[in-house]
Amino acid sequence: MSLRVGSRLERVLSEGHFAVTVEVGPPRGPNADAVREKAKLLKGLADAYNVTDNQTAVVRMSSIAGAKILLDEGLEPVMQMTCRDRNRIAIQSDLLGAWAMGIRNCLCISGDHQKASARGKLKGHPGSKKVYDVDSIQLLSIMKGLRDEAVQDGGDSITEPASFFIGAAWTPLGPPQEFRAFRLAKKVAAGADFIQTQAVYDVPKFAAQVEKALEMGLTDKAAILAGIIVPRSANMLKYMNKSVPGVVVPEKAIERMQAASDQRSEGIKITVELINEVRQIPGIKGVHLQAIEAEEMLPDIIEQAGLLPRPEPQQ
Repeated sequence: MSLRVGSRLERVLSEGHFAVTVEVGPPRGPNADAVREKAKLLKGLADAYNVTDNQTAVVRMSSIAGAKILLDEGLEPVMQMTCRDRNRIAIQSDLLGAWAMGIRNCLCISGDHQKASARGKLKGHPGSKKVYDVDSIQLLSIMKGLRDEAVQDGGDSITEPASFFIGAAWTPLGPPQEFRAFRLAKKVAAGADFIQTQAVYDVPKFAAQVEKALEMGLTDKAAILAGIIVPRSANMLKYMNKSVPGVVVPEKAIERMQAASDQRSEGIKITVELINEVRQIPGIKGVHLQAIEAEEMLPDIIEQAGLLPRPEPQQ
């Protein structure tokens, strides 16, 4: 992989190291210390740190602000950018601002439907208007234009390139599964340099989809990082299997969690096993770990998986 940007994540992948990224969810408030505390907990555990963009359509500190705080704390962020909340003018303006602040990695995603915000005790904003001026594939193309041609989506030039290491999401087990590899191909063609997948629990089915991507030559063009959401209970696995698109949880995993005397500890064991299994799949270049407001579980997981210390790229 020839370097486009030179971010730490890009350099780790270009040198053939097995990459680790973890998710950092910004707070539902303006307290920067909440992000700093997570930074202290997670520093040195990963090569880059995803800052979510109002995940599940819940209002949170912006991904740009969260990414800048991590950057100031010495962590390399992966800023997420959704299509749900901005038109193409706002998106490009935010991207230029993020670049000016030193943010070099960006993950392009569609964003959860606004109705997802109303759950539990949260009223959310189910009546808010979605934007979706562009979709995630168009957003990839926009970012590629800003980086490679210093040109806006409308054709106007910008003063200098905004050279991001561009990421995309992939849901390999989403319906219809027979088209998943072709959708990935569109994202790679549009400009994706790295891919973070939906949570993997059914490794054989996931491996079969990665094999299709491998046969299509996609794994040589973009680095695929297998996503794993750290399970904390059997009920959490049941919920994801039923309600999260593209997440397939084998019944054996649910039964194993139900039988465990300490389900949280069992979730750590399952996550470590999943990391070791996906690591053996040809074409997988790393993992993306999501603990969802339980980041304190990640140090044990990453250490037990033999992923420490993280490599220091030479380039």
